[in-house]
Amino acid sequence: MNGNKLFLDTNIILYLLNGDETLAELLNEKQLYISIITELELLAYKGITAKEEKVIKEFISQCKTITINSSVKQETIRIRKTYNTKLPDSIIIATALYLDLPLVTSDIEFKKVEELTLIHYENM
Repeated sequence: MNGNKLFLDTNIILYLLNGDETLAELLNEKQLYISIITELELLAYKGITAKEEKVIKEFISQCKTITINSSVKQETIRIRKTYNTKLPDSIIIATALYLDLPLVTSDIEFKKVEELTLIHYENM
């Protein structure tokens, strides 16, 4: 696991794009990774404006987006069966495990996945 690389959950990107300076400092100078699920969740949001979409796309372009491969698919199935997490969350967790990267999230449900290296962030 490389200390300079972080895997981001969707909620973290939303906090960041809404101006969370503490989070911006935490992520500064890091290589950021996201799941294709996060990209879809951000861009498929109902009511998104053209300006918001542009900002999101600019942010996404600075991240490495990971698609679902066979290993991620198998890990997703295991995570979902073992921890009863929602399918999108299971894919995000499985991708972080596949990459062996810490997952930054504010979702407390992720804490139940024991093998996951988690950075739990509380938005103030």
